[in-house]
Amino acid sequence: MADKINAAAVNEDELFTFVSNDDLESEKIIAPRYSYWKSVFRVFFRKKTNWFVLGLLALLLLSCFLVPVFCKYDPYENVTNAYMYNKSPVEAMRLTGGFSLKWCLGSGQLGNSIFYGIWTSARTSLLLAMICAAINMTVGIILGAVWGYSKAMDRVMLVVYSIIANVPYILLISVLVYIIGSGFWSFVFALTITGWLGISYFFRTQVLIIRDREYSLASRCLGTPIPRIISKNILPFLTSVIVTLLATELPSYISMEVFLSFIGIGLSATVPSLGRMIQEGQVAFRTYPWAFWPPVAIAALLTIILYVLGQSLADATDPRTHM
Repeated sequence: MADKINAAAVNEDELFTFVSNDDLESEKIIAPRYSYWKSVFRVFFRKKTNWFVLGLLALLLLSCFLVPVFCKYDPYENVTNAYMYNKSPVEAMRLTGGFSLKWCLGSGQLGNSIFYGIWTSARTSLLLAMICAAINMTVGIILGAVWGYSKAMDRVMLVVYSIIANVPYILLISVLVYIIGSGFWSFVFALTITGWLGISYFFRTQVLIIRDREYSLASRCLGTPIPRIISKNILPFLTSVIVTLLATELPSYISMEVFLSFIGIGLSATVPSLGRMIQEGQVAFRTYPWAFWPPVAIAALLTIILYVLGQSLADATDPRTHM
């Protein structure tokens, strides 16, 4: 009986432990560590459709950047062979000795391979969109943050914006292309010379909303430099806004290139692009549909995939979805 009482006393002692009266320990909050980006990717990959769209984008990117490396595209390889002009897939493969990926989509008006041309052209359009988006987003975000925070710069930039914004963007690009040429880098320059201005004005508005919040005012009172306030207090709260804007910018440059090349003021004929292929194929798209619809389908697919992924990532970066 005594042994049972002693055992019960020992068990009760194990259930309770003494806590020291430590002021520092009492201030600690025990909670699981929170990672913002880990939570973002958890929300993003929670949707199965995002996995499918991401896999489709990866397949398209691999095709765009690997096929032209191993399968060189020469639009004039059969220019002296009139028998290869505008051939359907079946006729092109019959004339070349059997099935091959090169002629699985037929040939164009100069006997060029539609399959090789699509991936080389898509690579050009993607590179153009990525470079223009990187330049315009970087310049627009930085200047927009300073524009919204500095009242002196706000007065100057509002005048600049009012003047340039009244000039149609398409007209400005057309004039620049005619003046400086229609090469790849000339076209990049035309799209970025004022393309950042609209992004900058949008961010100026966003910064004005959160510029005078309590934590920003406290930082100013403590003498924190303006660049640090912008980078630490303002821009982190605009992450979802940045991703949302990027989701619309990337597809828009692909659409812009396709449209301008289609109407004849885009990239030059020596630079393969989706817009140029669509322009060449639309002349007789009813007679030779294999030269028109494949580049249209790839351009539409790239635009839709980039937009859908961008919108899904924008939703995931919104902290309100991390519940």
